[in-house]
Amino acid sequence: MDDPKTPPQKSHGRKAIRPTLQPRELMEQSPDLERVWKAQVITLLPDAFPGLLGQSLTGRALKDGLWQLETIALRQFGEGKHRNVDDTPAGGGAGMVLRPDIMASAIDHARKRIPAAAPLIYLSPRGRPLTQSMAQSLAKGPGASLICGRFEGLDQRVIDHYRIIEVSLGDFVLTGGEIAAQALIDATVRLLPGVLGNEASTEDESFSDGLLEHPQYTRPADWRGMAIPPVLMSGHHGEIAKWRKAQSEALTRERRTDLWAAFEAKRNQSE
Repeated sequence: MDDPKTPPQKSHGRKAIRPTLQPRELMEQSPDLERVWKAQVITLLPDAFPGLLGQSLTGRALKDGLWQLETIALRQFGEGKHRNVDDTPAGGGAGMVLRPDIMASAIDHARKRIPAAAPLIYLSPRGRPLTQSMAQSLAKGPGASLICGRFEGLDQRVIDHYRIIEVSLGDFVLTGGEIAAQALIDATVRLLPGVLGNEASTEDESFSDGLLEHPQYTRPADWRGMAIPPVLMSGHHGEIAKWRKAQSEALTRERRTDLWAAFEAKRNQSE
């Protein structure tokens, strides 16, 4: 698309700057970082990114080049004076549906800039649930291309043609996929080497072994009449590990019967 009114896609991350006598094109895409996990986001709201992803540890990692973010404005592929990207639902009904030809143009553009092994994901309330194991799997790959829906969603033919994976945050509906995309990226990026600094911090947290995380405490030792459990102050690491495991099991059994059933089944298989 060579429309001078169209803003270029944003690419966030560290890039090497070298002096050169050769002028650069004003609309040139930002260069990709070698061997860095990359998130592509196709969205009608590119200014929503990086959002919270640009803060705290994920923001520092983005600035340090530990991962890369590219936003692709869907509107630039729209048709007509107003760059329309949607149309009324076939068969009638409320709302609007994102057009397959418009989305296909955006997808084809995006997929040229990311390894083929990176999955193409559509954030959708009818998708498979986002889980810790999914984030771990994504973190081991080269990145992901994410599609943020709006209105009544995306034409099914696009999903079928590109074999897009649908992923959901839960059994509720958002006004668009941008918040869900940021949640998926955050859950994945924090697992990348060097992002958290202490790799052990991801080993004992919720879902890392199929259980909810045990309770955490810190100073002061006594707060409003409530003391830190004595075992945590004992210095006996073996007993502390046993206590934490027992707490994780009890919390999971009480709050998440689905996780507890899966944990029990896995434990029985290994015995």
